[in-house]
Amino acid sequence: MDLKGLLERLYARYNHHELIPPDPLQFVYQYTDPADQEVVAFLVSGLAYGRVEQIAQSCTNILERMGTSPADFVRSFRPSYRRHLKGFKHRFTTGEDIADLLEVLGWAIREAGSLEGFFLAGYDPADSTVLPALDRFCASLLEASASRHGGRISPGLPYLLVRSSAGSTCKRLNLFLRWMVRRDDVDPGIWITVDRSKLVVPMDVHMGRLCRILGLYDRKTVSLSTALQVTARFAEISPDDPVRYDFALSRIGILEDCTGKQRPQCRGCEIEPFCF
Repeated sequence: MDLKGLLERLYARYNHHELIPPDPLQFVYQYTDPADQEVVAFLVSGLAYGRVEQIAQSCTNILERMGTSPADFVRSFRPSYRRHLKGFKHRFTTGEDIADLLEVLGWAIREAGSLEGFFLAGYDPADSTVLPALDRFCASLLEASASRHGGRISPGLPYLLVRSSAGSTCKRLNLFLRWMVRRDDVDPGIWITVDRSKLVVPMDVHMGRLCRILGLYDRKTVSLSTALQVTARFAEISPDDPVRYDFALSRIGILEDCTGKQRPQCRGCEIEPFCF
């Protein structure tokens, strides 16, 4: 199988700006200021779980509550701002969870000037992937939140600041990093320092199904090891950009409602010959 040729055809077919909706990345492009973009990207990637329609509704809801500049809202976050988030609910993420997240993101931005600057404080170019830096980033934010609340961390905050050291695939955080680090017709790439060759594929059940169909991993479950194995396979094809094909593959699942089983409507799909 000419895997690179197949993936490049998928990239050419799907990796276009107009195909971003209903991906939550669409909300990042509603803002032009990079400071707003990175805050919005972190927030909406954190909410990127559940049904596509529900994700879009929740992203719209939370951004409306934050006013015209999400970055200003976060930088100036104070206890009185919590009232703006009261009653928000996205599955098991509450307005209180979001308030704790925005509070600590505001602290990080004031400390380092931006989320990129704060991330770079724990970034080591010698690491093989971004995962150690991502773990340090989340650990620092959780510690800062605990210090502001008498050692207490809201139950939902660790889900928004999940850590690979606990075995998570960190799908939503790796999605955020893809948006921030890569730059093409889809990804805005507003961070300039992190090496895109260190990125890890944002792996969930749907991406896992497509990658398994293509023979990119041999495990029975989707795990952190799966994400790393798939990333390594992609790196064999595109060493300097291993998550290049992530958006294109995810479009097959979202736009084409791919189930991995051959159906009449699948004729013409590049991966149909691999389905069962």
